[in-house]
Amino acid sequence: MVAAPGFGVRCRLACRGCRKIGEDQPLNKPATIYDIAKKLDVSAATVSRVLSNSKYPVRAELAKRIREAADALNYVPNSIGRQLKTNKTSTMGVIIPSITNPFYASVVSGIEEVASERGYQILLCNSQHDPELEDQHLNMLFEKQVRGVVLSSVSNKRETLRKVMANGLKVISIDQHLADFEAFQINFDYRKGGRIGTRHLLDQGHRDIAYLTAPLTLTSRQQILQGYLDEMASAGLQVPQARIVIAEKRRGKKREDGSEEFENGKRMTRQLIESGDMPTAIFACNDMTAFGVLNELASHGIQVPDQISVIGFDNLEFTEIVSPRLTSIEQPKYEMGRLACGMLMDWMNDAAGQTGEIMLQPRLVERSSVGGASSVLR
Repeated sequence: MVAAPGFGVRCRLACRGCRKIGEDQPLNKPATIYDIAKKLDVSAATVSRVLSNSKYPVRAELAKRIREAADALNYVPNSIGRQLKTNKTSTMGVIIPSITNPFYASVVSGIEEVASERGYQILLCNSQHDPELEDQHLNMLFEKQVRGVVLSSVSNKRETLRKVMANGLKVISIDQHLADFEAFQINFDYRKGGRIGTRHLLDQGHRDIAYLTAPLTLTSRQQILQGYLDEMASAGLQVPQARIVIAEKRRGKKREDGSEEFENGKRMTRQLIESGDMPTAIFACNDMTAFGVLNELASHGIQVPDQISVIGFDNLEFTEIVSPRLTSIEQPKYEMGRLACGMLMDWMNDAAGQTGEIMLQPRLVERSSVGGASSVLR
């Protein structure tokens, strides 16, 4: 073996493989259609037609030789070049508030499945609940010329979104209702979900129900709280201010991470315990917060549901794993992702484009964390 400049070692034998790698095609330079054309002494146009599966007629024997040469040279199609040539891209963007929240993982799974079925790739962006970062992602995706975006917005401002849409970017909003905005939206009926969860606790005999929530910066959190208040009022019950516990945003923490809601649940539950005035049931704004509630109750030796009942919201897969198994409000997360992606694809291909809103409906999933109010902690 002898050393080759720029490479490690090179075989002395003049085999086809070594000639192709060491002489025909440098290792650090990707093969192009021009390399294939030169090797076979055909036009680059002919190579392009074969490798792009064009309907333009090319002799079967020549097409086979072109594909074999492409394989031998490890040719990889240049999607950016194709995009520039056709002025079309097979890439779409997705912006979500948290990539570590299992709720959004289910939504993205639905999006990705439909995108893959239709030959698209997705660029996934995490806004980390930061409106400024969300705007940066929108501008970046627009500059990369993606054809459309599925957006779960955390921003109250619309300037950047309006600008990119005015310049042709197609956006479908999911999960968080955007008031006074001309875009197609797919949302959940969070207010109804709040009523369903509260009604379930009331039906079990609970009258002293605390509602624990992350900061009310999102429409979804506000609507669940309103549903809770609606149902308590319909039962003729007044809600003391102390029974609505709102997490404070941590000082010096501009963005939320995946563990923040779990920690919120622990802190707010500790606050209730230390007050010495425990409710008979806790309704958490989402399952991640509810997991924190269960964790803190267990650390104080408080048994669920024997001494206190807990209900969550989202029906994440982990609700089946925690102990006790968490009763929760189901939202069709995966289905939302599939629906949003399918509608965006149709819109990008000019099959749809109307504005409007689809409201997906919640349902109660009963498990082991809710019991009757007769034997609760007092």
